[in-house]
Amino acid sequence: MSDPDMLTLTVHHHGSPYTFHLPPSATLADLAHTISTSSSLEIPTENQKFLIAPKPGLQKAPFNNTTPLASLLSLSSPKLKITLLGSKPQEINSLNESISTSQQRLRTRETALRQSHPPILRRPAGGGGIHTISSPSSSTYTFGRCEPLSYLPHPDKSLKFLERLRDDPGIRFAMAKHRFSVPLLTEMNPAEHTTHESRTLGLNRNKGEVIELRLRTDAYDGYRDYRTIRKTLCHELAHCVHSEHDRLFWDLTKQIEKEVESGDWTRGGHRLSEEEFYNPRDWEQQGDGEEEWAMDHGGWTGGEFVLGGSGNDVRGSALSRRDILARAAEDRLKRDQQRGKGPSSEEQS
Repeated sequence: MSDPDMLTLTVHHHGSPYTFHLPPSATLADLAHTISTSSSLEIPTENQKFLIAPKPGLQKAPFNNTTPLASLLSLSSPKLKITLLGSKPQEINSLNESISTSQQRLRTRETALRQSHPPILRRPAGGGGIHTISSPSSSTYTFGRCEPLSYLPHPDKSLKFLERLRDDPGIRFAMAKHRFSVPLLTEMNPAEHTTHESRTLGLNRNKGEVIELRLRTDAYDGYRDYRTIRKTLCHELAHCVHSEHDRLFWDLTKQIEKEVESGDWTRGGHRLSEEEFYNPRDWEQQGDGEEEWAMDHGGWTGGEFVLGGSGNDVRGSALSRRDILARAAEDRLKRDQQRGKGPSSEEQS
């Protein structure tokens, strides 16, 4: 039986009631000490807080040790409730261990992510021409414009072909990976790049200022195989970094080809028209092995990709984008004159 002269108090902790018996003169500090030494709670005094309703409200350590609880609390009030806020030492230790484990797990994960995704380093600038390695702030690695030769038949079809190359998932993947940004992608006139010895398939002007591709058949009656032209484009993209056909160039070419294949989620996609974009002789003559691909001219202009060329005959000089557009305008004027649509030489004189 409890002593009637003792003060009996019920303290709630985590929803459970705990009863304590204290002398009538006990203070709030005495209650806190009793709780800290009890076998049921064992919460250190410095970890304790009391929420007392209706009054005096929230009490924190150091607790009052002069005013008896009988005077401090409304012991006769049915609304009196003492709630203990605090954790046992083992609970605090367990929480600290859990926090430490979580922090270690996060550090390990961040380290693994950094190792699996190393930062992309910019290539050092050097040499002449326009460098296509964009700054880290650039968010677009693609072709700035696609322009067909307007004086050739059906330029709208050529534009669709160029845009298809630009939007090819594999090409976009490879250009983004290497941070290639090429201002102009255009087509070349087959008649201007065909000799008895060779046929030029692609050109890279000034290390990526302009890339030209041979889209049309020699007779202008159709378009060449899409896969062949895309492979030529991989070759020309490699010239944005290496002008000469050395081991580094061929390694980068093969790397880009593999990246284009793996990055093409369409697995080759679909052709706009089998008749329009297919010339089987292009693919059969070209072959798949490296030795069957004729060297292009290389050099500081980025090289020409030639089928059947020896790689030693450098024809022409480097042309800027302005030169290319001016040349196209001259060709268009000549064709208009031949058809009787433009001014004759007598009229011009």
